[in-house]
Parts: sequence; structure tokens; C-alpha cells
Amino acid sequence: MRALEPKEQGYVTRGDVRIAWERFGDEGPWILFVPTWNIVHSRVSKMQVPHLARRFRVLTLDPRGNGRSDRPASGYAIADHAEDALAVLDHHGVERAALITASQGANPALWLALEHPARVERLVMVGPAVGIGPSEEVVAFLRDNYETFIAGFFAASLNEPYSTKAIEDTIGWARETTPDVIAAGAAEFDPELIRPRLAEIRCPVLVVHGSEDIPVPLAAATEAAGAIPGAELVVVEGGGHRPDVRDPVFVNGVLDEFLGRGARPLPRAIRRSPARQARQALFVSSPIGLGHVHRGLAIADALRELCPDLEITWLAQPPSRAVLEAAGENVHPASDQLAGEVDHIESFAGEHSLPVFRAWRDMDEILVANFMVFADVVRETRYDLWIGDEAWEVDHFLHENPELKRAPYAFLTDFVGWLPMDNAEAPLVASHNAEMIEQVERHPWVRDAALFLGDPEDVIDRAFGPGLPQMPGWVADRFSFPGYVLPRNLAAPPAPGDGPPQVVAAVGGTGSGAALLRRVVDAFALLRRDAPDAQLLVACGPRIDPTGLDGDGVTVARHVDDLPARLAGCDLAIAQGGLATTMELVAAQRPFIHVPLRDHCEQQLHVAHRLRRLGAPPPTAYEHTQPEALASLMLERLGSDTHYAPIDRDGASRAAAEIASLLTERKGRSSGQTNEQQEVRDALHSA
Repeated sequence: MRALEPKEQGYVTRGDVRIAWERFGDEGPWILFVPTWNIVHSRVSKMQVPHLARRFRVLTLDPRGNGRSDRPASGYAIADHAEDALAVLDHHGVERAALITASQGANPALWLALEHPARVERLVMVGPAVGIGPSEEVVAFLRDNYETFIAGFFAASLNEPYSTKAIEDTIGWARETTPDVIAAGAAEFDPELIRPRLAEIRCPVLVVHGSEDIPVPLAAATEAAGAIPGAELVVVEGGGHRPDVRDPVFVNGVLDEFLGRGARPLPRAIRRSPARQARQALFVSSPIGLGHVHRGLAIADALRELCPDLEITWLAQPPSRAVLEAAGENVHPASDQLAGEVDHIESFAGEHSLPVFRAWRDMDEILVANFMVFADVVRETRYDLWIGDEAWEVDHFLHENPELKRAPYAFLTDFVGWLPMDNAEAPLVASHNAEMIEQVERHPWVRDAALFLGDPEDVIDRAFGPGLPQMPGWVADRFSFPGYVLPRNLAAPPAPGDGPPQVVAAVGGTGSGAALLRRVVDAFALLRRDAPDAQLLVACGPRIDPTGLDGDGVTVARHVDDLPARLAGCDLAIAQGGLATTMELVAAQRPFIHVPLRDHCEQQLHVAHRLRRLGAPPPTAYEHTQPEALASLMLERLGSDTHYAPIDRDGASRAAAEIASLLTERKGRSSGQTNEQQEVRDALHSA
């Protein structure tokens, strides 16, 4: 799933070649992404387009030879690519646009600036390969060894650590073209067409280049920038050939500065700190599962008790947003600009299956787009506190770009460390965990507070990967443990009722539990042979179609206002293996059946470990929930005695107390923090 779908897409035709284009954004000045080398297509700019489209009208096109564009046998000269881009501008009636390009795309972009200067407002080039193309030897090699070539080329181009996802993407796009197309382009490439004319460029030019760029050494970019009058050069220290891909937040910020803020008007006034009557906090809560927002509300209530003058604003998307609005909370209007994380996650779901790590890993452009929304919000309003409950994109990109930190920041989570579900995931998971560990240890001061919502024993005793630390020790050194946070107003366990047995089936706010609910309804019909007066409440949530879930004794609801109370008072619950619902059932001492999603490492491993420690029943595999088997298990557990370990109900208060301390005093130095890090941290707080 994309972070942003195009407003419009189509084709222009030059000669007999169709060129595919897409348009994003509704207002503001125009930006055109000039295609880079056609070994990839326009999706290579996915980290920039959603951010820019909030303030500009953005055009992209697939280069001839890749993507949705045609693949002619010839016609790949620099001028051909430039004229394709010009045709897209003409099609949309665009008289003048800013151009953004990368690598070999610098050549057609510069050609446009030279031959049609009135059409080019300004020009950004990332890793520009001015006059640099593949040699005859390289072309001869790739004709017969294309897979080997693209694997080596993109490994060299994306040579920063932890680039596995970017390399996978680019190799995938390279497979959409052919060696013949690449060879034809190389044969028509004129390396001296542009270089002698760089001094003729008159529009403002920005060059962004990585210091460790292998395909185009920094010296070549420095020389090209030096030949263009007034060109600015920004060097990404340690960066490879495509900083726009590997350092997208930094590059997006540079684009903001160079291109201007587009259609967004400047603020008419700013409220300085002494004029503010209340302190302000921004709370970012993960939408993946409603448990995050319910515990967030509990922590927010406790924070307001400790800091009555604190105003909390939420940056949230569905389904969490609906819960917050129903609770009367203040949701920031920029929430409308967030890309749908839940929709993306669900696009990976199968029948009671969700490969959550792979879904998360493939959500890279959505996470960048949403972090850019966050970055804009905290730039425009000076919050006194940032809170992120499993806001992993905020945490990741703050560690990648620590200069963006300008307020005390508290990070909350209930699990740390992905775990592989098969051998293919193992090296990818280890790489992701290693990157997270390196980030945190490099900049420990980015998190002013790090709270693991649970107890130390809840951390599963596994290693982060081969040669990496064990999770319990590493987490204990870097997180505090306020205990688990139950939803606000969750009642103490009620006394068993005298009425008919009450069964509740709930699978959270996503659509991944639809298949389980159908099995529960079928099993319940069999259960009523032994418990004819039993009643079943099916909480199908906002994303599951209730059609076909009815039956004798069955009540179906998309939304149940008092679901926590229903769970706390039921005689049996059936749920997925999500932490929030299962922990509520443990706290209420209710019998339950939990069926973790297949391929879901958190439910299968992290949550199962915590529940096992608390004495909860073992998980039930989805394969064992055929109606007869499930009905038998339901009858066995219906109204049975429970002896779970007690759940402390003060987790929200303890978490709030630690977070509130960030508003009134600075934390001391973190363990192992250097004087230099402390000085940077103090300077950031002062700023």
C-alpha cells in the first residue's frame, strides 16, 4: 500500500511511445520529478512525494523503458527523456515547475534547464551523475548477468548499513525493465552533452550528495556544482548514492528549505512561552490495535491529575481517532494528513494470519510520510512534551535525525525486539534489531524517558539476533518498568452473575479476526446443545462485515461502548492473542480462549510469554478451532475457576508520574552518557 495514492494518472504519447504519469496534490506550485536512470521507475521517489504533495502539486513519470511506460527498442538519448518530461508538463498546462531528480536523471533535468529555462523554476539533484553512464564493459556484463549486476549495483549504491529494504525495492524495480533497454540507453548516452554547458544554468540549483557515494564520487558532484553559478552543495556525511532513499527525513527537510513552504501561508503570529497559560503535550499513539489508545487515555487522565494545566493534543488516525474523539479529546487537524497504517497492515492479512514484521518492514514510505507530518506539527507548535506510545516512526527518525529533537520525549512500548517466524525472516529481523540497538546506544539522550509497560519478567528471554544482546538485560538497562497499564475506568472483577452464561468474542479494531469470529459463531451453535440458554456477544469492530455472524442467542455489534466491562463480567471470552484484551481478561480473572494470529511474532511469542508467566491458559492454534473442537473447549472453560497472577492497577499512575517529571525537571545523565552527549542534550532542551 502507498502512503499516498495519486489524484490522477494517465499517459502522454510522444511519437509512438506512451509515457505514464501520476499527479499528487491539489494546490500550490508545481514540482516535477524527472526520472533517474531507467533501471528504476518513479516509485523510487516514494519517500518524498507524499510529504511534498501536502503543499505542492507534484508530477511524476515513469521513464521510457520501465514502470508503466513503453519499452521501445531505441530512443533513450538524454533529449528523449527530457522531452518526455516536458510533454508531461505540457499535458497539465504547467508553464513553470521546480525539478527534482537523482543520479543519471541530472542529465535530462539539466537539458531542460538549458533548452527551456523559462520552464524551470529551480532544480534539485541528488547524487547527480552528470555525464556519467555505464561503460561498454559494464553493458557487456549486464547483458548476460543482469541479476548479478543489479544485486551488485544497488548494494554499492545503497551502501549505508541496514539498507536491505531499499536494496530489495530497487532490485524489484530493476526487474521491471530488461538488459536490452539498459544497453540501448547506454549506447545513446552522450557524456559530453551537458558538462561543457553547466556555466549556462541560470535557475537556483541544489546538489545533495553522499560523502561515500560509490557510483558517483563526491569529487565529481563537487566539480559539477562548482561549475553551475550559485549552486548549493549539501553533503550527507556517511551517505551513499541515494540520500533521498536512505536519509529521507533529512532530505525532505532540505527540500522544504530550498523549495520554500509552498502553498502553506506563514503564521501571522506566534505565542511565546511566557504568554502561554498552559503547558502543551503532543501524544502520538500507534493505531495498530485499540489497546494503545485505551492505555493512552488512562495515562492522559493520570497526567492531568498530576499537571492540571497540561493540555494534551493527539496525533492519531483511524481507528484510534474515533475513540479519542468519542472521549472528547483534542485531535490535531494534521491527523487528516496521516497515511493509513492499519489499512497497510491489513493488506498483508490472510485467514487469521498476519506476517506483521514483513508488513511493518514494507511500510517504509508510510512511516516516512507520517513522520514528516509529525515534524511539521512540532515545528509549528512548540510543545513542552512529546509522548509516543509505540510511535516507532517517531522514535526511529528522531534517532536518525537527533537535531530535530526540541522537546522532552517519552517513549512507551510493551515489547522490544522483533522475532523471526521463519528462517527467511531471521537475517532481516536481526538487521532491524541491530539498527535499533545501534541508534539507541549512539544517542541515548533522544529518549528522556523510556517506559516498558509491564514488568521485567515480561521481556522474553531471547537474543535480538546472532551476536546481539539478550533482550532482558538490554531492555532492563534502558527502560523503566511502571507495570502494565489497564484501560481507564476498568472495574474490579464483578461477582459471578446468576443469569444465563455470557460469552464474548472480540478481535480488536482490525479486520484480521473475521475468520475466527465465523468459527466462534459456528461453535457457539454447537455449544448451545449443552448450554441452551448461553448468550454470545460478537464485537466485530469497525472493519469486519457482520453479515452472516448472527444466530440463536447471538448479538452482533460493530462497536460496544462498554466492551471492557462486558469482558470483565463474562463467563467466557474468545479473543485473538493481542495483549490489550488478554491482559484485561487476566486482570478480571475471567476464563478465556486466545487464538494468536499466525505469523504474528508479537502475539505468537511476546504476548504468549507474558500470559504464560501470569498463569493464563495456553494459546490455542487456529488450526484447532474447527467448530466441534472449539465448542468442546468453550464448554470446558465456560465459567471455570481461574487463578491468574494479580495485575497491579496503578501502572497508569506510575507511568504518568515518570512522564510528568519531564515537565518539571531535567533527567540526569543516562547510564554511559558522555559529557559531549549531555552538552548536546542540554543545548537541545535550551533551544
